[in-house]
Formats: sequence, structure tokens, C-alpha cells
Amino acid sequence: MENAQARWLWYPGDLEKYHALKQNFSRVERGCPWPAFWKSDGFRQRVAFRRTYHLEKPTSFAVFGTPGGAGYVDLNGRKYPFGQEIFCEPGEIKISLHIGCIGCVPAVYVQGDVICSDDGWTVEDYCEPTVPAASNRYFTAPEQNVADWPLLEKRFDPISIEAVNGGALFTFETELTAELEIVGLTNMTTVYLGESRAEALDTANCYYSCTPDPETHRCPRQALRYAFIPGYQPEQLSVRAFHRYVDVPVRAKFTCDDEELNRIFAVAAHTFSLCCDVFFLDGVKRDKWIWGGDAYQSLFVNRYLTGDKDIEQRTLIALRGNDPVTTHINTILDYSLLWILSMGEHEETYHDEAFLSRMWPQMISLMELVRSQRDEHGFVIGRKQDWVFIDWADFDRDGPLCAEQMLLAAAYDVMVRYGNAEEKTRYEAEKAALLSAIETYFWDEEKSAYVDSFTSGKRHVTRHANILAIVFDLVSEERKRQITQSVLFNAAVPAITTPYFRFFELDALCRLGYLKEVLSEIKSYWGGMLKLGAVTFWEEYDPKLPLEKQYAMYGDPFGKSLCHAWAASPIYLLARYFVGLRPDQDSASGFAATPAPGFFDSLDCTLQLGETTVQVIARDGKTEIKLVP
Repeated sequence: MENAQARWLWYPGDLEKYHALKQNFSRVERGCPWPAFWKSDGFRQRVAFRRTYHLEKPTSFAVFGTPGGAGYVDLNGRKYPFGQEIFCEPGEIKISLHIGCIGCVPAVYVQGDVICSDDGWTVEDYCEPTVPAASNRYFTAPEQNVADWPLLEKRFDPISIEAVNGGALFTFETELTAELEIVGLTNMTTVYLGESRAEALDTANCYYSCTPDPETHRCPRQALRYAFIPGYQPEQLSVRAFHRYVDVPVRAKFTCDDEELNRIFAVAAHTFSLCCDVFFLDGVKRDKWIWGGDAYQSLFVNRYLTGDKDIEQRTLIALRGNDPVTTHINTILDYSLLWILSMGEHEETYHDEAFLSRMWPQMISLMELVRSQRDEHGFVIGRKQDWVFIDWADFDRDGPLCAEQMLLAAAYDVMVRYGNAEEKTRYEAEKAALLSAIETYFWDEEKSAYVDSFTSGKRHVTRHANILAIVFDLVSEERKRQITQSVLFNAAVPAITTPYFRFFELDALCRLGYLKEVLSEIKSYWGGMLKLGAVTFWEEYDPKLPLEKQYAMYGDPFGKSLCHAWAASPIYLLARYFVGLRPDQDSASGFAATPAPGFFDSLDCTLQLGETTVQVIARDGKTEIKLVP
């Protein structure tokens, strides 16, 4: 009595919001739990699934619900408990599955050879209209619990074991998100886990420490490469790491005649893969939160590396939360705009009209929140409770910030692209008025640059608004050339100091054709980390600092993440601009690939472009492009 098409069903968005709560509440810092500080939207506690069948012969089925939930089966007006086999005679039958659950998302699994939880079920929450029930590829077995995301597991043994500081230090070949198994402990010993050797050995400042479970001998799943166990000699212990991860397979590979670039791509891929959990995470050690800005950049890497649209959709749903919307994504005004831009990037990559249609009302309502904060010039301004971020930089923040207006203009573009005729007209008019106002108030002809603020009178220039004007194609080609000389190649304008915004700057330089300069930066910055022994790429890297001083950030001696999603950006830069693989709706294949001349003697890459796998081979002046089954 089982159908291979059966899987767990839930109300659309509820599973993502439930697991987002678990993710954003999972951070622990030196023994202190630290839930995310923004408004957290929850899932529906009570729903009803419905379906009508026309049976030609007798059959039976059974229904299972979320453990801990309460509910029943209504079959043509008669109630049955979950878990009981229910027999049906031929004819029309109407089934309603009612379930409520406080501690987890209410979900059902219907097991039967004819009646099962496959396509065709609808669900309602007793408030909104009925919608198709949701499912995914991860929850297909009746014995599963939707509260626990299924993880794959791979065992790693230490590559180095040494006696040091009165204890045993175990080193693994790379960073992992793992449960550490320790056999041989004779008491409740505290174990110190580190991304770096220095962190694991610094028991006073180590970010994560734990005590193994006495029955399983395992520590909770955490980021680690090093484990220090004080009070024991190495020969007394047996230690293994069980790397546990979500099944989001890397499908890309990059091979060229430059071994350093090959290594950079491979390490970036491993870095990004670690940050692909149920959602895109900023990093695997510290925050482990779902941030809108980090997620936006992850989309660009993901389209070339995994082509997994599901993790993108889960992340976008989790970030957006519920309506009515009253706060910005992660409390950050620019992250709301980046979320709208993320929806545009996702649709451009995967052409998933059903997902866009489902999310469009939430795009509208979020845009309305942004629009409600505009001044008389049409400029968006943060409220008292909003964080106007853009970057860790010394902006002139008096009045409206120019970089925010550039993001707003780009967000208008997305709304124009996918709106109906009336919406297009409104957003096009507002974008045109906004760009005109930006020119009037923020452009400084003498400096040939956009200034941060027009209200303070300081006419202070940073790179950020000028970079965004180029990246989002908001200015003419002539204006781009002006900005390039007066800002991007002007040492007097403060340099970008964060890899987060360096992503936008390198993207701008690539768009302007400065590939030689970008390649030099990739080899210097990311190659510099490799020279220091990095096995994953860091949240930040300062080439002027010695290794022992690289780990500090935010005033914390080990506050820096050594495995950070935004540090994987060379994957996007190399794939998009150097291999030249890009969407092309005018071509029969839907893509084009034109390797940049003069950079590689040989090139053999297999890359994703969304869900399409493309192999690009270039050698002896010839390029071969083919689809990979």
C-alpha cells in the first residue's frame, strides 16, 4: 500500500519559515545562545488538506501527520484517526485532512496505492483561499519527521595528531560542518573547536566548546578544522569527524593552464558548498544566519556552481516572511531592495513563472513598504528602527544616502520587468523621476562623481553609489567612463575594505572591460589567502597582517569567519566574464559562451547556467561549447 510518488505535504512557505526559525536561533557564542535580532515570522499552526477522488475499484490508505500534531481524516463526513488504514468503496470520495501543530510545521503523508500524497492536493489555513499543497525532494518517506532536515554524512579522520599544551590537538584536512566523535574520554571533558589552530588552542577565547554526548560520544554539529582536547594524550583517544551536510551537489569544475586559478576556483567551490545548508548562510562558524545581502551574492555563485533553484527559493521565502510586512529584511533597508533584486535574478536564471507568480504579491507589499518611506524628492530614507547599511564604510549619512537610491532605481527595474501594464507604467514613471532627482541632487560635476549626501553640504564621495550606478546600468556609457577615472581609479577616494562590497566593485570593473586588473586582484587577494594556508576563503583578508593577526574581527580575537559565502565570488567572476558564459535569450540554446581572449592557453570548464549544464573547451584559438546531459 505505497505509491512511489507520495511525499510529505505542507502549506506553501511553512516548512521554510519553520526551518528558518531553527537556523536563525541556532547561533551559540562561547556557550551563550544568540537568536537573530530581527522580527521572526512563523508558520501556520492549523491547516486542512483536501482532495476529491473518483474510484473505479476498492482501495485503502493511511494518513500520518507531523509528530506531536493533532488531527483527523474526514472521509465523506466521517472522521478517522491518523495512522489507521481506511478502506474505500468505488465512487466519489471527498477527503479532508485536518492537522494542527504548535511546535512544528503541520504536515501530512498519505500512504496508499491510489490515494496518496502526490500532486493534486490543496491546502487552506481557514483564512486565505485554497492553494496547491507544497512538497520537496527531501521529504519523501513516511518515517521522516519534517522537523529534522535530512543530512548526508561523510566520515573524516584526522590528518595530524599532536601532543601540545597538556592535551591533544587533532587536525582535519579542511574545514567541515561536523559532529566530532571522541572515544576514550573518562570524564566530562570540554572540547575546543576551531577554524584555525590558534583558535582551538586558545581555550579562553575559542568560539565553540562542547562536551560530547556520553552515549553517542559526539559533539553537536559545528564548524571545525581543529579540535583540542586538554588533559589527554593522543594515544588515549580515537577521534573522527562526521561531516553532515545538505544534498546540494557541486556540478561545476574549472580547469585552465593556470594552476593557481584552478586552486582558487576549487577552494571557492568548497567554501560556498559549506555555506549551502538548508538555506544560504553567511558563514558556518559565527552567525550561521540567513542574511539578505549575503544571499543576493550567493545567487550569482550558485547559478554557475550548483544550479540548485530550490535552495534559492527556500532562502528567498525564509527571508521574506509573512504579510503584512512592517520591517525590512534583517532590519536593513538595502536588504529589502536586494531581496527584490534577488527575485529578479532568480527569475532571469530559472524562468520559474509559478514561483514568481506566487511571490509577486510579496514583492509588491515589500516595495510598498519602501515607497512609504520616500521623501518629497522620491528618495527612500531609513526610519529610526531601520539599519541603513550598504557596507562597513565611512559614509556621509546626513539625509538620504545616494547608494540607497541606486538600489531603489534597480529595484524599480525588476518591478517594471515583471509587473502588469498598470504596474509597469507606475514603476517606470517613478524610476524616471528618481533618476532625474539623483542627477539633480547627488551628481557633482566638479568631482565627476555621485556624492553620499546632498543635505550636509560636505559633497563627500565614496565608491559605493558610483559602483552601483555602473553595475545596475543606471547611467550612460559616457558617465560610466567619467566615474571610472574619477572614482574607481582615483586613489584619493577611500578604497573598498570589505569583500562584501568588493564583489560589486569587481563586477563593475568586469563590465567595463578591465579583466586584466580583476584577474590580478583575484590572484593577489584570494591567492594571498592560499599562500597563508587557507583551505576555505575568509570573510576578510588583509595582506599587510601576519597570519596570527588575521583571525580578529569585530573586536573579537577570533571573530572573523574563515569560511564565508561572499568570499566565493571568483566562481562568478571567472565563469561570467572570463569563460564568458551568460544567458542569451536570442540564441536557440538560451545561452552564449565567449571566453575572454588572451587569458588562457587552454580551458576546459563544466559550469551550470541555472539548471543547464554547459561544457566550454577552448584551445588553439578554437572554442567548443556543448550541453552536458
